[in-house]
Amino acid sequence: MKPNSLDDLYQSYVQDIYRYLRSLCHDHHVAEDLMQETFYRAYLYLENCREDTIKPWLFRVAYNAFVDYKRKESRSVTKEAGYFNELAHPDTTEGTLLRQERLEEMALSVDSLPEGQRHALLLYDFHGMSYKEAAEIMDVGLSQYKILLFRARQRLREAERRRSRHE
Repeated sequence: MKPNSLDDLYQSYVQDIYRYLRSLCHDHHVAEDLMQETFYRAYLYLENCREDTIKPWLFRVAYNAFVDYKRKESRSVTKEAGYFNELAHPDTTEGTLLRQERLEEMALSVDSLPEGQRHALLLYDFHGMSYKEAAEIMDVGLSQYKILLFRARQRLREAERRRSRHE
């Protein structure tokens, strides 16, 4: 499906791109900024993209925007404390808290993975990319991508086993 305009492209992929960027940077506002940067770059270079590669191409553009952001961020030292994110909502139930805690544990496990493994896992398991598409987005060979994904899953299983033993 080739979108007829940038608006069609945006409507079709905005949620996927946002979730991918949010999973990379863990900050809603940064993810929104990077998403806008992604679609701005897409607007500039959309005519160079083949119809059958739009989604993987957009993920590659988003990844490159994220890498550029990280490079710029590494030059500055300003960090914000996540104070408001850690405040509990007064209406939370025990079940909601337990689910949130489990999701946070999973996010921490994914965050603790080496960068390449984390990206491999996010692209395939969370964003539904094919092995080939994800390997192209990461600019690695298919066999190297499969190794990264295997190792990421292996580390997550090991972390889960350790956590289970301590509970």
